[in-house]
This record gives sequence, structure tokens and C-alpha cells, in this order.
Amino acid sequence: MLNPHMRTAQKTIASYIASAPAASRAHLRQIYQTIQAAAPMAGETIAYGIPTFTMHGNLVHFGGFAAHVGFYPGPGAIRAFAAQLAPYVCSKGTVKFLLDAPIPRALVTRMVRFRVAQQRERKRKPASR
Repeated sequence: MLNPHMRTAQKTIASYIASAPAASRAHLRQIYQTIQAAAPMAGETIAYGIPTFTMHGNLVHFGGFAAHVGFYPGPGAIRAFAAQLAPYVCSKGTVKFLLDAPIPRALVTRMVRFRVAQQRERKRKPASR
């Protein structure tokens, strides 16, 4: 899935942020720095046309749009943090952070750490046959 606001696929998270809609760049930098701090061991790539952190598979994704920044921690994290996410527009695996409010960095940190724990558990358990 290529972000519809990008004219071409980006190869790095830095180039993605630089080419994102101007209104979303500060929020993208904030969420990027927050994820990096919460999961410093995670890899970084572009997947599905958006910035992605990896650890034993995809950890979280994020993307910039004209009116919001999307954060994609997956459905388990959305369910686990449903009460704290009540002020935000959410769907099965997505949170929309509108650009007229700051990124809730503490909440993003908790969600990323939750995903790190999920991925570590996934890695620890042997695959079922």
C-alpha cells in the first residue's frame, strides 16, 4: 500500500518524513523518536509504503497524511489499550492522531512496549504444527 500522499515509494524513514505533507512532518518526527526510544533494538524499514519498525516480524507502522498521523500497532494493542485510546479515532489495528493535538508520547511508548513483549513471546514459543 503506497501512501496516497507520496508521489514515489520512499526507501528510508528519513526520506519518507521529508516527503510527507508539511503539516504532518513534526508529528511524524515525534512518533518516530518515540518509537525509537521505546524499542531501540527494533529494525527500521519501509513496508507497505510506510515507515515500519521490525522485531521478529513487523512491530509497528506509522504514516503521515494531510490531517493526521496514522499509527498501526495491530489489533491486539488496540484492544489492550482501548480505554486510553477512547479520545482517538481507531479501527481494528489503527489509531489516527489528528494534527491539531500533540502526539500522546507516553501512550505510544506503552503500546510499543506492549508490542515488543508480544513479539518476544511470539519468538519464544515454538511454531505449532
